[in-house]
Amino acid sequence: MIYLASRSPQRRALIASLGCPYRVVASNVGEITHGDDPRTIVADNARAKALDVAARAGIPVNGAIIGADTEVVVDGVVLGKPRDVEDARRMLLELSGRTHQVMTGFQILTRNRAHAGVEVAAVTMRTLSDREIDWYAATGEWRERAGGYAIQGAGAVLISRLDGDISTVVGLPIARIAQILIEEGLWPFDAARERHTVSESDDALL
Repeated sequence: MIYLASRSPQRRALIASLGCPYRVVASNVGEITHGDDPRTIVADNARAKALDVAARAGIPVNGAIIGADTEVVVDGVVLGKPRDVEDARRMLLELSGRTHQVMTGFQILTRNRAHAGVEVAAVTMRTLSDREIDWYAATGEWRERAGGYAIQGAGAVLISRLDGDISTVVGLPIARIAQILIEEGLWPFDAARERHTVSESDDALL
C-alpha cells in the first residue's frame, strides 16, 4: 500500500499508472517557497509532507509514504503559484521565450529506509503574444500550478521544448519512484490480488 501525501490529481494519476494500491493521505504542512537554493526548497517540502503523514497515519506495513514538491525556477528564483489571474499573467510573461527549470523533490518513507531526491527538467516556452497569454489566463488552468501553467493540459501548446522527464514537470518523477519501489520489493505487485485495495478518496485513513 502506498500513502500519497498529496491531493494533486496529477500525482494521483501518475501513481495510479503503476497499478499500485494506494490511498491519498494529504499532508497539512505549508509549503516553503523562499530560500537560497531551490533544490533544498523542494527537497525540504517533500520531506515535511511525508513526515507529517507518517506522524499522523504511520508508515504502512509492506508499503511506503510518498511526498513530493514541484517548483518552477527561473534565474535561480522559485516562482511559486499564482495568487490571482494577474499574477498568472505576470509569470507567463516572465517565462515567455525563455528556458526555465522545473524541479520536483520527493521523499519515500518505508519501515526500513528513507529515500530522497530531486529531479530537474528544462522547459522552453514559446514567445507568447498578449492574446495567447490572455487566452491561457482565461482557461483558469493556472490555478494551483507552479509557474502558472500545466504542461499536461492546455499549457502544452505554450511549450516549444522539453529536456527531461515530463513526469518531473507534471509533479512526480514516476520512473525514479518505480525504481525505488522495485529496490524495496514493493513493485511490481500481484495486481489481480491487490486491485480491490486501491482507494482514491482524500484523507482515506483520517
